[in-house]
Amino acid sequence: MQEGFGLITSTSNIQVKQLLQLQKKARERAAQDVFVVEGIKMYQEVPKERLVRTYVSESFYKKRKELFAKGQQVTVMSDRVFESVSDTKTPQGVLCLVRQYHYELQDLLGECPLVMALENIQDPGNLGTILRTAEGAGVTGVLMSAGCVDIYNPKVIRSTMGSVYRMPFYYAENWEGALNSLKQAGVSVYAAHLRGRDTHDRQDYRSPSAFLIGNESRGLSEETAAFADTYIRIPMCGQVESLNAAVASAILMYEANRQRRG
Repeated sequence: MQEGFGLITSTSNIQVKQLLQLQKKARERAAQDVFVVEGIKMYQEVPKERLVRTYVSESFYKKRKELFAKGQQVTVMSDRVFESVSDTKTPQGVLCLVRQYHYELQDLLGECPLVMALENIQDPGNLGTILRTAEGAGVTGVLMSAGCVDIYNPKVIRSTMGSVYRMPFYYAENWEGALNSLKQAGVSVYAAHLRGRDTHDRQDYRSPSAFLIGNESRGLSEETAAFADTYIRIPMCGQVESLNAAVASAILMYEANRQRRG
């Protein structure tokens, strides 16, 4: 154990209680401007300048002491206490606090914008998967309505598999204003919509583009869909009317990626 750091053995410890609050409450995460990251891979990819504090289980620390830099602030917990603060069923033994990101809408645009605009996405797994896929497909940023699930929800963070560190994102309190700003920046807006006349692969996404993706159960609101320059649809077989939000997003993103790569 590193010199100067004791072993936390009680779930009544103030740091344990604080971690539980950060795991469960978006308001607490916002107040402290941090979020919780779990797992070895996610820990190793944290930008060093954003790492606030690291917590490890006693058994993990004994096995993997070499992972932690000399002088790094590491708090060791008994395995039982660590399990109580972990948000996973099978904890890997390491979690940390990371400083939150604060982007502006302009940060999403890049040289030739390719933006995912998400309205009221509620499922943490969907949002995390969209961010992860967005990085892989070369998306320049993810725009979200205020009604989307908190990106710092532990389940979202796990689903991003580290992309949360690298993919610019922005919550728009003024959703209509943000969509207007996209259009004023010369971005063509496409709505994945059941009323789309053309299939998604018949449009040209090589110029600045944005895809509107709606809520998992209700789809896009009429007000949001009205901002689209073009309605597009993903062709379906059988009796399927729509796809999971993350799956539909991936299809659209990778079609744009295919076109842009020539």
